[in-house]
Order: sequence, then structure tokens, then C-alpha cells
Amino acid sequence: MPKSKNRIRIYSWNVNGIRAVQKKGFMDWFKKSKGNIICLQETKAQPEQIDDSLKEIRGYSSYWFSAEKKGYSGVAVYSDIEPKTVTNGFGNPAFDKEGRVIFAEYDKYVLANVYFPNGGRGPERIKYKLDFYDELFFFIEKKYRDRKGIIVTGDYNTAHKEIDLARPKENTATSGFMPVEREWIDRLINLGYVDVFRKFNDKPGQYSYWDQITRARERNVGWRIDYFLVSDDFADRVTKAEIHSDIMGSDHCPVSITMEL
Repeated sequence: MPKSKNRIRIYSWNVNGIRAVQKKGFMDWFKKSKGNIICLQETKAQPEQIDDSLKEIRGYSSYWFSAEKKGYSGVAVYSDIEPKTVTNGFGNPAFDKEGRVIFAEYDKYVLANVYFPNGGRGPERIKYKLDFYDELFFFIEKKYRDRKGIIVTGDYNTAHKEIDLARPKENTATSGFMPVEREWIDRLINLGYVDVFRKFNDKPGQYSYWDQITRARERNVGWRIDYFLVSDDFADRVTKAEIHSDIMGSDHCPVSITMEL
């Protein structure tokens, strides 16, 4: 496997079930994507339920972190650049049992692939979600900030600004756009993280998630909740950030960044 590349493309995609998306052309997309690193969220599978054809893609190493609960949560990373270290979770059993984060550390940066909790099941899950934000970023800041560029990607389950969803006024009391959740994204930006997509695209109508029940994707009534937040010391390495809304197979679409190292 190549140890380094000057240009790195990283994808992030909430696949809403790896076994489901496998039947909807995932492998075709994977080959066409030409991604160096591909981060998946909500894989919804235990290790023994994942086909070898998904685990062992030629030219890539794959890393999986599953929830204890079957058919729930889970993240995965594919990489054609060998990471120096790979770590599942951040050492808190209350969060790690849900299989929500993989850290892949490379020479110049660390990549956190994260499936942030959904707060839509009541106040207890809102608290769980905000506590997860707190503990995750405390861990990242303490362990990596002084020595690595930091990339935190995944399904944040929060739209930051009104521009990031089609119907902001109707959703101010909905988890995913509540003020207390949006303020957390503000806090991350104030900590020194850059929402790199908005460096390149300030247009409305740019979404990465659509409700399937209401067929919202056909009308582009969506939410931008899939992000790359990059530490400000590393953000200038990002030369492109994209939302691939033409890619089907999930209620989310892939998002990506291209970096020059």
C-alpha cells in the first residue's frame, strides 16, 4: 500500500445499513469514487454479519466498530494509506457501546469518523448527544491538538445555520436544529474548527439528508448534517469540499474533501 500521497480525497457517508446499501450499488460507487479514505456511518452490522467482499477490498485496509446492540449505529473506515494507529471509541463505555467513532492517525493528521447521536427520542437522548459532543472533543483536543491536524467527519445529526436546512422556521423545536444543538457547532468553530464546505459554497439548497417517508429528496427538502470540521491549522490544506447529492442508496448522500499535503 502507498505510504503517502500528495493529494488525498476523503469521503464520508451515512449508508443507513451497510448490508442494505451493498444491494444498491455500493461497490460500484466505491470503485468509481477513487477515494483514498472512505468513512461510513450507521453500518448497522456486527462483524460476523459483514461479507468478506466488503471487508477485503483490494488495495484498502478496513476497520470496523460495531454497536453492542444488533442492527444499530456502527462506523467503518476504508483506507489505501496505512494509518499509524487506529482506535475504536474514546474510552467511555456509555458511548463506546454504541460504536460511534473510529480514530485513524496518519503522519500529518488524525481523522475521526463519527456517527453523532440523534437526539430525536426525547430529553434524555438530547443530553446524551450533548454529553457525547463534550467528551469527544475534550478527548480530541487533549490528545491531538498540539501535534496533529484534526479532521472530524461524519453525520453530526445537527444542521448549523438556517441555510443548512430547507425549512428552518418549522424545525426550531426539532432535534437536529434546536438552539442548544446549534450552539454546540458554534462552540466547535470557536474552538478553532472550520466547516470547510462553507469555505467553498455559500449557496442554499445544499443538503446531505432527506426524509425517506415523505419522499423529500424528490423535492430537495433536506438537511445538511454531514460535515467535515477541520482544525484551523490544517484547513488551508483542503482544496475542495463537495456534496454528492446524485449518489443514491441511503437517506444520506456522500460528502467529500480533497486535500493537498
